[in-house]
Amino acid sequence: MSGLAGKCALVTGAASGIGHAITTRLEHEGMRVLAVDLKPDSGGPGEHFEADLTTREGNRAAVDAALDRFGRLDAIVPNAGFQHVAPVAEFPEDRWDALLSILLTSPFLLSKYAWEALRASGDGRIVVIASAHALAASPFKAGYVSAKHGVLGLVKTLALEGAEQGVRAIAVCPGFVRTPLMEGQIPDQARAHGMSEEEVLEQVILRPHAVKELIEPATVADVVAFLLGPSGGAFTGTPVTLDQGWTAR
Repeated sequence: MSGLAGKCALVTGAASGIGHAITTRLEHEGMRVLAVDLKPDSGGPGEHFEADLTTREGNRAAVDAALDRFGRLDAIVPNAGFQHVAPVAEFPEDRWDALLSILLTSPFLLSKYAWEALRASGDGRIVVIASAHALAASPFKAGYVSAKHGVLGLVKTLALEGAEQGVRAIAVCPGFVRTPLMEGQIPDQARAHGMSEEEVLEQVILRPHAVKELIEPATVADVVAFLLGPSGGAFTGTPVTLDQGWTAR
């Protein structure tokens, strides 16, 4: 065990991909986890809770459910998200609004509603799953890149406000991870770039990686477990980057 046994966490986007891997790993470490998703995986890890995190009510309900079930909350891991690929001139405004709601406003609301519980924990952690796109941009992803840059600013602010209250905030910034979200981008990227799907994977998705490999969800989960544990206590207000050398350029 890594010092996490008996603690309680809330993870969003927990039904698949990175969120599923994080929930699995934290349960393995002895944590109780509220696994929040718009469509929870009834056979997956964690204690399932359905919530629409594009709404204030959904974010409030998720935090309230965690506190009702666990009686405490030591960590939140805002991870839920989606992607939309389109040129700026053609970018749907409703997709822009939805991206900012789920990727930026939801982490803010979860942090706001959970703040007192995290402070009462004495060692509260906020670990937002951001992206290398919090540090670098790519074409055709205006909403996603803008939201991820914004969430890094939110993490820095949370860290400063939480420093004297026992609350730490970190942004985990992976490169491309082998998830349904990433795989779902390939057809849109192929259309945007006028390429085949095979060419998109090799020439677009893996192009920014110095090491031409996708990252596995379990690797991101390992990093999150470390950051939530005792040795992660020195990290706050910073991006933790695992991007196969993307941002080294």
